[in-house]
Formats: sequence, C-alpha cells, structure tokens
Amino acid sequence: MSGPSLAPYVLRRPWLKRWMMPLANWYADASGYRRLGLRADDLIPEENDTVQLALKRLPPKEAYDRVFRLRRAFQCSLSHQLLSPAEQTKPEEDYPYLTPIIKEIEAADKERVDLEAMKISRN
Repeated sequence: MSGPSLAPYVLRRPWLKRWMMPLANWYADASGYRRLGLRADDLIPEENDTVQLALKRLPPKEAYDRVFRLRRAFQCSLSHQLLSPAEQTKPEEDYPYLTPIIKEIEAADKERVDLEAMKISRN
C-alpha cells in the first residue's frame, strides 16, 4: 500500500511525538480535506487490488457513508464552496476505517507468500 514510513520511529519516542504532533495536526488541517467533509482514509487511491478488496470488506453502513462523503466533496469541489463548520469533519471523527482492513489483507498476503515459498525437506 505504501512506502517506508518514519511514523513507527516517531511514535516509539515520546519526546519526538510531542514535538511532531502539533506539526502533524497543522498539516492535516492545512490539507483541506476535512473542510470538504472527508476523512484521511477517503483519500487512499482505489487503483490497488488490495484497496479494492478492502472496500468490498467494509460494513454496508461504512461503505455508504464513504460514498456519501466522496459525492458531497465532489459536489463542493464543483461549486467551489466549502461545507459549513458544523458539517466539516472534526479531528476526533477522522479515524482510520479502511487502513486496518488494508493492513489485515497485506498481512494475509504476506503469510500466503511465505507459506507458498516454504520448502519442506525430510531429514
């Protein structure tokens, strides 16, 4: 799904996390996707087979909500308007809903590859 990340390194060090969190929060606010009512996982590209499978595994309500958020954001983009502050995504509402499923699928794929590559020999 993604390339190398420094996030685990930062999260393991409390002093570095305290220093980076205000910068991360500022960046998330400045990116503008929350003003359109989107969540961070709504921005994951769908061209990947893993992401396609994760989208199929979403619960029906979450899948409906995702489509609604994407259509509403597209409509706002076409009309060059932002949502009212009451309709914008709050930081506490911006939790990962697709990323855990993607990680689960990637772990299963890795396990499958490891099992297929295993060589059994008699001693």
